[in-house]
Amino acid sequence: MSDGYLTAAQREALRLICDHGPLDTRRLGEHLIAARPASTNPGYAPAIARMAGTLAWRLQAQGFVTESGTGLWRTSRDGRALIGCPAV
Repeated sequence: MSDGYLTAAQREALRLICDHGPLDTRRLGEHLIAARPASTNPGYAPAIARMAGTLAWRLQAQGFVTESGTGLWRTSRDGRALIGCPAV
């Protein structure tokens, strides 16, 4: 991991979770895909969608998001403070 420092992809995922409210991994993947330019590579979108789960797990391990019992990722107080996200 990155010892408490976010990678650009982690920061983007954290921002998407903050901006769009609690997200499940599938919806996070959809937002990650939508935030990027289109690609003609047929494996591009599925790879980005798979990355969503890894990003969310790493953010949880660092304490920046929490996962509810219903599978929704939410920003934690530390995650919101890190990126200047308003309190929920």
